[in-house]
Amino acid sequence: MLVGFDSNDDAAVYKVNEETAMIQTVDFFPPMVDDPYNFGQIAAANALSDVYAMGGKPVLAMNLLTFPNCLPLTVVEGILQGGASKVLEAGAVIAGGHSIEDKEPKYGLCVTGLVNPQKILTNNGIKKGDILIITKPLGTGILTTAAKADLLTPEENKKAIAVMTALNKTAAEAAQDFSIHGCTDITGFGLIGHAAEMTIGSNCTIELWQEKIPVLSKALELARMGIIPAGAYRNMDYTKDKVQTLGQLPQDVLDVLYDPQTSGGLLLSVPESDAEKLVQRLKDSGVTGNTIGCVKAKEEKAVIIK
Repeated sequence: MLVGFDSNDDAAVYKVNEETAMIQTVDFFPPMVDDPYNFGQIAAANALSDVYAMGGKPVLAMNLLTFPNCLPLTVVEGILQGGASKVLEAGAVIAGGHSIEDKEPKYGLCVTGLVNPQKILTNNGIKKGDILIITKPLGTGILTTAAKADLLTPEENKKAIAVMTALNKTAAEAAQDFSIHGCTDITGFGLIGHAAEMTIGSNCTIELWQEKIPVLSKALELARMGIIPAGAYRNMDYTKDKVQTLGQLPQDVLDVLYDPQTSGGLLLSVPESDAEKLVQRLKDSGVTGNTIGCVKAKEEKAVIIK
């Protein structure tokens, strides 16, 4: 076993031989959008993301599905078709899966990926002097919470869904030619929670530049209205002893940084000499690429926000 559960990484990695290691991950959850096809796409993209965060290529997926017996089969079909579309886009195949009856529909994937053992990316290899790059804007948790209360326009909802359904495949491929010291995908723990995890065992502190962090339009406005998912408050509580803010940061900004993301982007830690070149490569590939912080020598707190 090259990577296991003890390192808070995104997936497990098992060495098969000198050229090949197997990445294994599983993820599923209840709907955060109304449309079954979109839900299937989002859940699948979220599960596939763990393989990309480890530097691998997805090759095989199996469906995980629960649904109530009152749910029309057309809804189940839409969920599975949405998931299948993202697995196909990733260049992988679906080889069956498992479904059970439950009170609430839930969907996701068990995904197998492959990677060269020498090219595995982990979340805790960050080094002093690195620059942090993010590949998707934040705010999906806030926007999906608002959508449930009909507070989004169709266009705003469409933009949020587009972010969540986008695979991290292109971003991962753009990063392959660079020296990546650490990588994770931003999901349920929010940006701050995942950044804090990257400092574990690294003897470093992460500094985030809040003005540089990309945020989906209307997310800040909704945060000021108090439209905050419950997971954001759990993230705040989880990291309260690990974070220091410099200056007076608006509460809406902090809310977005703690916002739990669904199928969020990659957070990459790269040498300063490679940062601008990687950002340009990402943008040339049609992907968000923003430098949002740096890695410093270890201080009292794991994450500093300024």
